[in-house]
Amino acid sequence: MPAAAQLASKPGAVVTTPHVRAELIAHAPDGVAPGSPVWVGLQITHQPEWHTYWKNAGDSGLPTEMTWTLPAGVSTGEIAWPVPEKIPVGSLANYGYENTVLLPVPLEVSSLYKPPMALGGGTPAMDIQLKASWLVCRKECIPEEGSFSLSLPLQGSTALHKAEFDTAQAGQPQPLAQAGAVQVDGHSLKVRLDGLPAAAQGKTLEFFPETPEVIRTAAVSGKDWTQSWQGGTWTATIPLADQRSASPNVMPLVVALAPSDRQAGQPIAWRAESPVTGAWPAAAVAQRAEVSSALQAALTANAANAAAKAGGAELPAPSSTTFMAALLGALLGGLLLNLMPCVFPILAIKVLGFARQAGNDSAHRKAGLAYTGGVMLSFLALGGAMLALRAAGAGLGWGFQLQSPAVVAALAALFTLIGLNLAGVFEFGRAAPSSICSAQAKHPLANDFLSGVLAVVIASPCTAPFMGASLGFAISLPAGQALLLFAALGFGLALPYLAASFVPAVARLLPKPGPWMHTLRRLLAFPMFATVAWLVWVLGQQSGIDGAGTLLALLVCMAAIVWALTLQGRTRIVIAAVMIAFTAVLTAAIGRNVLQVVEPARLASAAEAGQPQRWQPWSAERVAELSGAGRPVFIDFTAAWCVTCQYNKKSTLSDAQVLADFDAKQVAMLRADWTRRDPAITAALTALGRSGVPVYVLQAPGKPPVVLTEILGKDEVRAAIAAL
Repeated sequence: MPAAAQLASKPGAVVTTPHVRAELIAHAPDGVAPGSPVWVGLQITHQPEWHTYWKNAGDSGLPTEMTWTLPAGVSTGEIAWPVPEKIPVGSLANYGYENTVLLPVPLEVSSLYKPPMALGGGTPAMDIQLKASWLVCRKECIPEEGSFSLSLPLQGSTALHKAEFDTAQAGQPQPLAQAGAVQVDGHSLKVRLDGLPAAAQGKTLEFFPETPEVIRTAAVSGKDWTQSWQGGTWTATIPLADQRSASPNVMPLVVALAPSDRQAGQPIAWRAESPVTGAWPAAAVAQRAEVSSALQAALTANAANAAAKAGGAELPAPSSTTFMAALLGALLGGLLLNLMPCVFPILAIKVLGFARQAGNDSAHRKAGLAYTGGVMLSFLALGGAMLALRAAGAGLGWGFQLQSPAVVAALAALFTLIGLNLAGVFEFGRAAPSSICSAQAKHPLANDFLSGVLAVVIASPCTAPFMGASLGFAISLPAGQALLLFAALGFGLALPYLAASFVPAVARLLPKPGPWMHTLRRLLAFPMFATVAWLVWVLGQQSGIDGAGTLLALLVCMAAIVWALTLQGRTRIVIAAVMIAFTAVLTAAIGRNVLQVVEPARLASAAEAGQPQRWQPWSAERVAELSGAGRPVFIDFTAAWCVTCQYNKKSTLSDAQVLADFDAKQVAMLRADWTRRDPAITAALTALGRSGVPVYVLQAPGKPPVVLTEILGKDEVRAAIAAL
């Protein structure tokens, strides 16, 4: 083998996002064998101004986490964290990395490891898989994650990334022979370190505690804290954090040379685990920047519930009166969901079905029951999936499936097919296999059941009055009671059609079957195409203009394929084959644009036209900053796929009188965009007792937040502003 064997990486070795490029790399200069040095590591290259975090993130943020999947007999050590840099963020400070950083991890290969057999005369290799998550921040923070895999050759030398691992090794703090000492003196720490090398003596050092929430991270050397040398002894007096939450007996800490004092080939930092003496002052209740103080009480209650779940304890059941009120609210919310624009296309199709079955009361009743079954089972399935994923730690809420570009694209394709069918481009019986058509003829109620399923799928972007509180209440209940609430929502949605199917007079109100039905059917195609246009716009918010354009192109190709399948004879085979081949090539070339992740677009504002910006992007830090300055805050929790949100945005939230009231009270207006999954927004919604959007919150300093109704009224908003 050559001295620097190439690393055979699987396609999953690199993950690229709009903010970082993350790659799993390895270094095994002596091959892979028990006792040989083997390193793997995650190399993160940041976009300019973006950063990720050290093991102690500082005042806010989260460290990068790694979960490994390795063969039997192979284990990992701890991350060998390079020395971080201090990153000021307003009045706070964080510890992290900009530009490019490698987080190396040692692999320990024991004698129990059994190398795999090489197939086909190839080189045996070890398969390594990594699941990593990181928080990448600029002024805003975005949680990201990635799955990585590589095959590490067992024989020869793998040293392609030797330079990167050498750089990471040079950035490691060296252990000090003497532990030093830390003394608590009132609201300060007095640190003493001995045994630092001559190259460091007399120099100004940077200080990084590994224990979070102990010192005032943003303190400036020479101003807020002091350091000095007495011969070879370094001492420092460092202020404690105002919101200190830790009182360690031993403090692991790192001191480092300033970047201007560092020399190539020489140690740049040193580490000690210093015992702590003295009495810690009473620790304050920590309120980190992720959550504003006004929501702390709600978060504390949620944390108690989470602890009960983690300990295997059942959540306390609500009182029967409270639960019955929640069930009634869910039923009313489902009923009102029929008035939301999301559901109009399906209701129109059901009216057409009513007309087809005129005079057949038995068929009406069976169709109503089948539709109700489809709605209720779909609500239960969607609610059960949401509850299960939340229990597994996922930050999800109502409408979570529409946060996936793949689901949005699939729905756009489905509604395109329905629209083409209603417009008469194709008939299902001619395009589908005969076995499916015969099954449909034998079981006509399947159409009614599936229309119920479809009604739930397209209703999820809407939140009707009473729904928000019921869904938020559901996530705090035991699973059985929570699913009853989802069933009540489904029954409410299906109730008008179910009631109509059991009242013959309703069917008699419709005209007798005739040519008008064909006209109505063609007319109903246009709401379907309008839904497709809306879904493409939603995808554009998630995947950018390239994603939306790609989806449109693929939908046109799909329509062409469907049309080709309606032709006869040899022409059908030739044209359909050409269109399918062309669509396959187009999908391979640009299909990835549909699923790509793009950086959230900046809020459109009048600032581009030289006018001040009204709406600002939401973040918990921004809320805390504004509240600290004494300004009230209005928060719009919204999403591009939420039709109710868009209605409120274009009506009440654009009303001149409402905006004038906001300006008169100097209310800061923040918009939390939940179009894509955002754990920070999910946590804020949960703290407010909600699990979906829209949610509107008016928050004044020193007062509890006021949650407004889902369908905003101008008078309601103005009254809330006047009460500030």
